Amino acid sequence: MTDVATDQLQVWVDQDLCTGDGLCVQYAPEVFEFDVDGLAYVKGPDGELRLAPGARVDVPEHLRLEVIDSAKECPGECIHVVRGSDGVEVAGPEAED
Repeated sequence: MTDVATDQLQVWVDQDLCTGDGLCVQYAPEVFEFDVDGLAYVKGPDGELRLAPGARVDVPEHLRLEVIDSAKECPGECIHVVRGSDGVEVAGPEAED
């Protein structure tokens, strides 16, 4: 069994469900950013948006709580936070409580 506190997390945004509310951008601007279409995308450590559907980026250690809170508070339920080791969703619409 892996521990979410030590396992590397990855995050991705389902743009088909994104409402453009912007909570994620407020919580973790290093990880989320709006594109010209008004939808949120993840961005890599290089600052480049990952525009491919389902594109994932690693969650920086110091932003774990902000990214998880973004997924939990997202009105569009479009943010998916998964464990890197096994792909199990730990926050988002498919996470178990």
